[in-house]
Amino acid sequence: METTISNIQSPPLFPSQSTSVAPSENSALSSDFETFLKMLTVQMENQDPLNPVDSADFAVQLATFSSVEQQVLTNDLLSALSSSMVGGGIGALGQWVGMEVRTGNTAAFDGTPIELVTPEPDDFDQRILVIRDASGEIATRLNIPVSGTDLTWDGQFIDGKVAPSDTYAFCIEGFKDGSLQSTVPATPYNRVREAVIQDGETLLILEGGVSVSPSEVSALRDVD
Repeated sequence: METTISNIQSPPLFPSQSTSVAPSENSALSSDFETFLKMLTVQMENQDPLNPVDSADFAVQLATFSSVEQQVLTNDLLSALSSSMVGGGIGALGQWVGMEVRTGNTAAFDGTPIELVTPEPDDFDQRILVIRDASGEIATRLNIPVSGTDLTWDGQFIDGKVAPSDTYAFCIEGFKDGSLQSTVPATPYNRVREAVIQDGETLLILEGGVSVSPSEVSALRDVD
């Protein structure tokens, strides 16, 4: 049951994409290999007939070049795969823009009530919703029911004043016989404003400017 406080799924999988090494890179490798074979041929033609190079040495040179060639191809493939995953991630998460996600314990208040989800409460005889402003100072403390996991804060402080537009952090204090037993975060729903790539990492930018990783999102829903 959801309680209004006043005055008192996994991210979609990123789409798979095929990757390939650019033709120009293949051409470059082919050219280098042909150059190596020409050098090897010249080396064989001009070796001292009285002191020829052991055939095993030629085999080692050829094997070494082949190993380097394969490593270059592998690196190019990994780079292409990485770029593909980043592009796929931003494309998939772009569909989240305008939706609401449940994550963290902060949310921007703009006059619209904020829905909160709390852990299943223990055997408390009192619970208090503690709300802090962007500076970390306690903005208000509100008594809430001792049962239930869903809350809605309508933006009012305990003195009846409406909270100014700001970013707020939420937690629940549980008491038993007047003694504080636990303090746990209350997780709000936030609307996704945009999806961006910063330093190679895909992030969601929420209302109020808060940025989170998609892996930190515990729920996703359409805006009613």
